[in-house]
Amino acid sequence: MLHNFFSIFVQSIYLSHMSVNTSSKLNETVSWVGKWTFVLAAAGSAVGLGNIWGFPYKAGTEGGGAFVLIYLLCILAVGLPIMMAEIMIGRRARKSPVNAMKAAAIDSGQTSKWQAVGWGGLVSGILILSFYSVIAGICLNYILIAANPTPDISSLEQFNIVTSSPSRLMFWHSVFIALNIMIISAGVISGIERMVRLLMPMLFILMMVMVVNAMINGDFARGLSFLFAPDFSEVDATTFLRAMGQAFFSLSLGMGSIMCYGSYMPQEENIFKTSLTVAGLDTLIAILAGLAIFPIIFAYGLEPGAGPGLVFVSLLSAFVDMPLGNIVGPAFFALLSIAALSSAISLLEPSVAYFEEEKIVSRFSAALTLGLFAWVIGIGSVLSFNDWSDISFIGDLNFLDSIDYLANQFLMPIGGMMVAIFAGWFLKPDLALDEFSGIHLVIFNIWRFFIKYISPVLVAAVFIYQLVS
Repeated sequence: MLHNFFSIFVQSIYLSHMSVNTSSKLNETVSWVGKWTFVLAAAGSAVGLGNIWGFPYKAGTEGGGAFVLIYLLCILAVGLPIMMAEIMIGRRARKSPVNAMKAAAIDSGQTSKWQAVGWGGLVSGILILSFYSVIAGICLNYILIAANPTPDISSLEQFNIVTSSPSRLMFWHSVFIALNIMIISAGVISGIERMVRLLMPMLFILMMVMVVNAMINGDFARGLSFLFAPDFSEVDATTFLRAMGQAFFSLSLGMGSIMCYGSYMPQEENIFKTSLTVAGLDTLIAILAGLAIFPIIFAYGLEPGAGPGLVFVSLLSAFVDMPLGNIVGPAFFALLSIAALSSAISLLEPSVAYFEEEKIVSRFSAALTLGLFAWVIGIGSVLSFNDWSDISFIGDLNFLDSIDYLANQFLMPIGGMMVAIFAGWFLKPDLALDEFSGIHLVIFNIWRFFIKYISPVLVAAVFIYQLVS
């Protein structure tokens, strides 16, 4: 499996140079080759680090099965309608998010300034990639650390050693950005499609291995209870807002990735069914992640804390004590790295697609330039773990948290809300209906109702909640 990965990676380096001469030609006709490629690519975009450790923790602490039920309802009310709108706008124009929004607006008799929504997605994607790459780099580093743990160093001390070294963080940050540049520059078919068709099955196989490991070495019954036992006493208005936020952010909405991938979707594909499949796969992997993680946490007497500490501190200490931990541990961090990489390439692709389609530079030059731009911004996130940890940028937030705040709490929800408003109120219904060929008229009218009245209001509620919380 690793041999196949590196074989394709080496071929991507060669194809990235070939794409310099063929990029403009590819841009005219590019379309996913495999029937399931869009599903794999979109699911890869949606399944990221935050989804793997964020959803299970929120489910366990916000009412278990009650939260899962509310989350699924929010997927249907918030995530699915906006995802369908983004795919529809992207596929109709066959262009990058900036030009797709512009074309849809002009064809609907609206101002071309709607392209600003696309620009917001491009900016948020680069900003997210800049700090996401640093965290993903730590995941790459932990593959080696988990394979060769140091007995006399605790997992907390190990994490502090990793994050206190700017040179170490810079190295792995650079490796991760380089992987993104190589994959993106090789092209949509030779780069992105080939990689997601490899990475997503690898992700699923590793996830199942980790679930089986949790059954053998973990307290699986307690993990199931933590995730699925419904506790409605824990449910309040905040639970609904967190579920809505998780439904929106977990599907990579509001940053142009799904719209860009939608522009490569074959015309015969059913947008409604495909969107349902992506949302279901994203939720399934998040649930499997919980079944892989929390039985181990409970079996080794650890507390289920949220975020990176759960993965890099708690789980590493469990892997050290676990039978065959030096095999299971690297497999788990390889899983995280694959999830991060499949998600990260969707952050860079919309900007590269715009530069290529406008013939500003070749695809290779665009990937290299924009990737290096994200890498430079990421230096601030590297330093946020050490030299700049006490320096505030926005309010009392360090550099990494400030970029996260700007992208995830402003640009993404505003982008998703504006896509919903545009699709519901300004896009000509006939244009949308033409693109939703094969969809039942009842389903189309339900989509129109939600995208017009429900989805933008709920995203606005998430946006306001995040600002005041």
